[in-house]
Amino acid sequence: MYASKQLPFWMLFALLGLLAAAPLLAVLGYTFMEDGSLSFTAFSEALKNDRILTTMEHSFVLGLLVIFGTTIIALPLAIIRTKTQFANKHWLDIVFTIPFMTPPYIGSMGWMQFMQHNGYYESLFSTTAPASFFSLAGMVFIMSMHLYPFLYLMLRNTLVRINGSFQEAADIYGHSPLMNWIRIVLPLLLSTYAMASLLIFIKTLAEFGTPATFGKQIGFYVFTTEIHQYLSRWPVNISAATSLSLILLSVCMVIWYLQNIISRKYTYGIHSGRSGISANKQDSMSVRLFSWLFVSVVLLLSIGVPYFSIIATSLLQVRGDGLHWDNLTFSHYAELFSLHSEGFSALMNSLGFAFTAATIAAVIGLFTALSIKNAATKPQQLMDFTSMMPNIIPGIVFVVGLILFWNMSWLPATVYNTTWMPIVTYIVLFLPYAVQYTKGSLSQLHQSIHHSNAVYGTSNFIIFVRIWLPLLAQGILAGWIMTFIISMRELVGSLLILPPSVSTSATFIYSQFEQGDAGVGMAMAVITVLLTISFITIMNWLQRRALTHS
Repeated sequence: MYASKQLPFWMLFALLGLLAAAPLLAVLGYTFMEDGSLSFTAFSEALKNDRILTTMEHSFVLGLLVIFGTTIIALPLAIIRTKTQFANKHWLDIVFTIPFMTPPYIGSMGWMQFMQHNGYYESLFSTTAPASFFSLAGMVFIMSMHLYPFLYLMLRNTLVRINGSFQEAADIYGHSPLMNWIRIVLPLLLSTYAMASLLIFIKTLAEFGTPATFGKQIGFYVFTTEIHQYLSRWPVNISAATSLSLILLSVCMVIWYLQNIISRKYTYGIHSGRSGISANKQDSMSVRLFSWLFVSVVLLLSIGVPYFSIIATSLLQVRGDGLHWDNLTFSHYAELFSLHSEGFSALMNSLGFAFTAATIAAVIGLFTALSIKNAATKPQQLMDFTSMMPNIIPGIVFVVGLILFWNMSWLPATVYNTTWMPIVTYIVLFLPYAVQYTKGSLSQLHQSIHHSNAVYGTSNFIIFVRIWLPLLAQGILAGWIMTFIISMRELVGSLLILPPSVSTSATFIYSQFEQGDAGVGMAMAVITVLLTISFITIMNWLQRRALTHS
């Protein structure tokens, strides 16, 4: 009887293992197994390869510089947002997330169009754009503009927690406000900053879009672009790709372990009679001017410039003729929506693949969340960790593993080189979103609901349909929307696993940019961004509605 009750749990566990663990085991097996025996030859040769060592150096340097870049943007923003007249401008939090939700390869292309020779910078300012932009510094700038919202939100949330009477106590400590901030507030930010910085480092190492577009132009190659090259260019070097993937995996796992240590040992709670943002003091004129100037510049550089460039490129009839009314056209959009055109097929493929992947992921995420519950037992904790693995490990490592796994000779059937391969890839990469949003809804339910279900008196199916589905519907839908959004614009996996003659909106944008036909590609980028914003708006509305009715 006990075994029969546990069977669905272990079947689901096996499915998650097939999706998340099998690709990683395939990478390990291909790297360390040779003719059926353990061998470190391929891995040791990779460590002796000068190109791979240079790639590792590039990746680590880029990660550290992006941490620095995001810090000088996010820390002042967090202080301005919580300590000045901007404290009550909650709409800024939504605006600041736009760069993070914009596909990085689209933002990178926008900046390249703006700063290149005969680009928009020269058209607007009648002067040559700084050549130094196309360098490592420019790449760090673009990636920092994409990732700063992640650090900003974490720092802002921490600063909000230490407002109120706690902040007033610091103000009367007896020293200058600056000294109080350095000695009291700053140490309380360090644990949050350390955790966020480690996560930004991982995100930088795992990023493909900006290195594949901007980094390729300046000859700066990192983990993800090198792995892609080893798998996509002749002669294909699978051993080098798996070895580099394993190095990237190892680095990310070490960083994830450090982040967990910091989270466990150095987090804190603030006990105070008052909470939230305290009443604002009257800011001095210099503080007001600096705050408005800083926020405006950040929004201009992170949203204004790249979006202006993208939209302008999508509307220009002849790029060389510059910006004027006679050179504007909607022909690129008309071409994109022409039936049977390459762009229309790519868009329909993206929508179809993303819809199917999001739906399947939502179903798996629902049953996974119900099985995990509060993760009270070791099997539940292990299932929880397995479902979250794609959030910890760079996507390109999973993509390499999926290619290897689905090409195993012993498999009775394979999805490789079929239209199911991108769907399976998207499910593997983005399943954590479906699980987490459903778990979030489940955690808000009172424990009495679980007990009442046990004595409801009808079948498990009736309980599931009449109780669990209505209660978890908003979380399931939010997870579906997020999975759909990210699947629709996913690039690195799509470039490696799509069958011949099949493209998606992301690969279409990338190929058009590579071929120099940026107009149609940027029109597709505009549509992708509009769809993303629309679905994010719906998701925010659902979350606000859930808070209102809770």
